[in-house]
Amino acid sequence: MQLKGRKALVTGAGRGIGRAIALALAAAGAQVALLARTRGQLEEVAAEIGGARSLVLSADLAREAELRRAFGELAAVWGGVDILVNNAGVLGPIGPAHQVDPTAWLEAVRINLGGCFLCSQLVLPGMIAKGYGKIINLSGGGAVSPRPCFSAYSAAKAGVVRFTETLAAEVAPYHIDVNAVAPGAVNTRMLDQVLEAGRLAGDQALAEARRQQEEGGTDPIRPAALVVYLASPRSDGLSGRLFSAVWDDWQGLDVKQVMQTEHYTVRRIVPPK
Repeated sequence: MQLKGRKALVTGAGRGIGRAIALALAAAGAQVALLARTRGQLEEVAAEIGGARSLVLSADLAREAELRRAFGELAAVWGGVDILVNNAGVLGPIGPAHQVDPTAWLEAVRINLGGCFLCSQLVLPGMIAKGYGKIINLSGGGAVSPRPCFSAYSAAKAGVVRFTETLAAEVAPYHIDVNAVAPGAVNTRMLDQVLEAGRLAGDQALAEARRQQEEGGTDPIRPAALVVYLASPRSDGLSGRLFSAVWDDWQGLDVKQVMQTEHYTVRRIVPPK
């Protein structure tokens, strides 16, 4: 029970990857607060965890007042958390950047990047006071390579990775680790949205989505296991990094060695002279 005695908060915990993460953290011994818009889904996850070890918080990441109220409730009941998993997000408008609705584009960035920032800001005073904490941000497709027709999502997720690295440097003196996770191609509601968009998603993305649907995609247990590792004392001191749940051998990491390099970071590559 590597997380026994720890309190965690998972956003977007009602389904998909968020649900898998919440259940994995609970299985590792943590108490888990669940936050999302749909309370009914959260209550189902809470029932799986056990009422005494879970807390349901209903809020919309796009509404700052709702978030502050939910975090106020969390502080009143639990006194804060040791672990924050910023999982909630939206795909945003699909299509060429010059054709999508600008209001929807900006709203997607606000939710995906702004929600990550605001939730982190709300838990940090408590973590700083304790001198310990773990913040884990979910990255996604397009964060480290171009993703045509998904410019809002990819730009926001790239921002999440840079925010992760920047925040990690800021809070390092307080022994707070901040990392990002690329979960892989998990079959979630986002996959359904790509399929529904059809040609607006682009031929390549549509073909990949159809193949993913047929093959089953990445098991959400894989990113959930990585999140548990990053939330646990096993990863203490590992911070400011982006890990792929699918491609990286994160279980065999030498933390001190990694932190002496720029491995698992996003950097500009300069060609040799």
